[in-house]
Amino acid sequence: MSQKDWMEKDYYKVLGVPKDAKPDQIKKAFRKIARENHPDQHPGDKKAEQRFKEASEAHDVLSDPGKRAEYDEQRNLFGSGGFRFQRPGAGTASGAGGENVFHTTMGDAGLGDLLGNLFGQTAGGASARRTQTRAARRGSDVEGEVTIGFNQAVEGATVGVQMMSEDACPVCHGTGAKPGTSPRVCPTCQGSGVQQASAGGLFSMTETCSECHGRGLIVDDPCDTCHGSGRAESRHTMQVRIPAGVSDGQKIRIKGKGSPGENGGPRGDLYVLVHVRPHPIFGRNGDNLTVTVPVTFTEAALGAEIEVPTLGGGSVKLRVPAGTPNGRTFRVRGRGIAKGSGTKGDLLATIDVQVPDRLTDQARDALRTFTEVSGQQNPRADLLASNR
Repeated sequence: MSQKDWMEKDYYKVLGVPKDAKPDQIKKAFRKIARENHPDQHPGDKKAEQRFKEASEAHDVLSDPGKRAEYDEQRNLFGSGGFRFQRPGAGTASGAGGENVFHTTMGDAGLGDLLGNLFGQTAGGASARRTQTRAARRGSDVEGEVTIGFNQAVEGATVGVQMMSEDACPVCHGTGAKPGTSPRVCPTCQGSGVQQASAGGLFSMTETCSECHGRGLIVDDPCDTCHGSGRAESRHTMQVRIPAGVSDGQKIRIKGKGSPGENGGPRGDLYVLVHVRPHPIFGRNGDNLTVTVPVTFTEAALGAEIEVPTLGGGSVKLRVPAGTPNGRTFRVRGRGIAKGSGTKGDLLATIDVQVPDRLTDQARDALRTFTEVSGQQNPRADLLASNR
């Protein structure tokens, strides 16, 4: 590469940022280019590799306040973007034709940290691994079941839930080692819980340590109770608030009430499976309550004002119009299940016309007279005619 090539480099253009870009803008632009052109993601793609190298070179300069100030000063001095650039303290390296050569050291702390965060990798080899602390691990989720009454499901309730979870072993207090002994730091990962696996190219990938399985510790003399896991099953009761309107078979998540984490990690979550006992009178259709209301033939034919029961006791008046057929449903607004919006669903009352199974002689004569004077047509006439 000639001096002219170096003098014409525009690192702001390479990263696609303005000359007054903030450090966060520069970092974000480089991460985007690196993600799209990383050699491990595009093996054999020379253009992507060149783009990645140019972006790395630009980031190395623009992310360092001292280098960036010198770079900007040189560009202002030479006008249209041509300049001679030399890394501070690097001296002049002679190449073919006496060119000034710019070296990008991939082990530099700033770039290594940036790309380590981007690809889940750590630059710097074993020395970097030794500085890592053991990774925090989230506790496992716990499941429980509870059976509640229909009214509790509609109105909400606080109930006790029996839970089985894994807590710290009471004998070894979570270390996994037999009392009187201690676990040792894993020699493979130096206590970090992760190790490097070669992925080719410029970086190595980070994966869970194969020896300690992510704990960062090795237990040589395991606890007899937990067998080295540091965990033991425990049974306890937790008071859980069941929200109003929960339905049968619904699973409720209670954040942070599961098993405790390791190395300062957060607790897992508690999932409660709710079973709802059926009600002897009421049913449910979404946010609406349902009820079947029996009426006499006379009430359905002539019309009537009847009482309909409501959940929790009491009743409401319902006007049944004359000529109401069997199975017709009436809606009583606001007498259903509470919604998240603060409103309530409705009560759906379905009419069930009752046919008497015993009649007196006088009642039979009255019905025969009714049939004669009502002039009703055969209700099955159309059915039979369509079947011929």
